[in-house]
Amino acid sequence: MIAALRRWTRQVDRVGNRGLERAHPAVTRARHYAGLAWAWLWPRLRPLLALFFRGVALIDRGIRWLCGLLVRLATAASEVLTPARAAAGILVAAGILLVVSQFIDYRAVEIGQPGYAGLPQVAAVPTEAVRTAGDAHAYMLVPIGVAAIALGFLGLVRERRNLGLLVAALGLVSIAVILLVDLPAGLDEGSQTSRFAGATAVLEDGFFAELAAAGGMVLAGLLYYARPCRIRISLSGRAARARRRRPRRQASSRARAARSA
Repeated sequence: MIAALRRWTRQVDRVGNRGLERAHPAVTRARHYAGLAWAWLWPRLRPLLALFFRGVALIDRGIRWLCGLLVRLATAASEVLTPARAAAGILVAAGILLVVSQFIDYRAVEIGQPGYAGLPQVAAVPTEAVRTAGDAHAYMLVPIGVAAIALGFLGLVRERRNLGLLVAALGLVSIAVILLVDLPAGLDEGSQTSRFAGATAVLEDGFFAELAAAGGMVLAGLLYYARPCRIRISLSGRAARARRRRPRRQASSRARAARSA
């Protein structure tokens, strides 16, 4: 058994040696040709690689410069557009939207709306009793919107946190008027049901615009009131921190050095 294993391993060794001897000339020629190809390719490839890495470095410098510019712009913008001023700007925008929404149609009565269900969008449903949002409550929300605009501009000039609560209260009053007055009046068909068949009262864009404006007033007022405040450091805290940072004085005599030790 051992003798047969030795003969088999010797045969495998002879076959491997013959294969290596036959492959050695081909490997040598391939190495020679590879060296010639590399010697021809490297002088032509080196400028392209240098140009590529220079482009990468240029792009890196451009990205760094752009990031630095964005940081400087963000820092400058944060000094001008503070959280309080941003909330005050939202207050002004919400007040303007509330005033404008009072002159937009907020309800209408559609005549025969089920008969237009399968028709294309070109065929519009006839409407009657179209009213603006201000008609339902005698334009009571217009002064509230003007007051919100004035308070928003005042908040842009002088930061007072109580302004946020006042505007939020005005927004809650507006929401109450919209839900208690405009919503029932907008969904009431009135005498149109006796005049036309299939009359249905629907709410138009003006209703949702004034509701969004009132909600924006509440949200912006709360944000203005709960804005991040600046942390003030007391003088005692500064003095204690300065004492901690102050270096200790060296003893001027041996006795003082011994006492300090």
